[in-house]
Amino acid sequence: MTFAAARRALLAVTVSVAAALLPPAGPAMAAPELGAMTPEQRATLDAVNTYFSSIQTLEGKFVQTGPDGGQTTGYFVIDRPGKLRFRYYPPAKLDIIADGKTVAIDDKALGEQTLLLLSETPLRFLVAENIDLTREAVVRQVTADSDLITVVMEDTGVYAAGRLTLIFDARTIELKQWTVTDAQGLDTTVALYEVKSGTETNPKWFEIQYSKYR
Repeated sequence: MTFAAARRALLAVTVSVAAALLPPAGPAMAAPELGAMTPEQRATLDAVNTYFSSIQTLEGKFVQTGPDGGQTTGYFVIDRPGKLRFRYYPPAKLDIIADGKTVAIDDKALGEQTLLLLSETPLRFLVAENIDLTREAVVRQVTADSDLITVVMEDTGVYAAGRLTLIFDARTIELKQWTVTDAQGLDTTVALYEVKSGTETNPKWFEIQYSKYR
């Protein structure tokens, strides 16, 4: 797997909304940063942070839609802090595992594994012990209606990817889907379903075989 391919696979599973739900380009994306937000926007963002931080374990299924419209499906498990696994269903042959310090992108089709520091990837949004989106990224926009909460961010970390749009259920504040828009303007969307929290996980799910393929 090339670094570019590994980067796209990793960005796809980290934290965003179908292109039809994205705010339009232009003035909407030029919204003020956090310091200029209204009290209502701040309260909405606080609710999102509280939701993230209240969860220790989360698991469910996902559908990933790439820039070309192609779809892949799989299963994910998160055990905070630090641990995560996204396992793609066949015909895809990809596993993404975070063990607390390292992220492994295991491409079984190519027989290659890419290792990255967890702290330098957007996965830190999902698995940090105490999540604060305002600390991790520049929040560009927060909107809410009776059904959905939308948070648009720009990742300012080492592994910056461009724009990240998170969609939450307005009633439960549960994360429903996200879209990553990369530096080339290409969107990758991940939609979550059959999500359960508070379930017991198996430590073996998060073990990385560092010597694999050597």
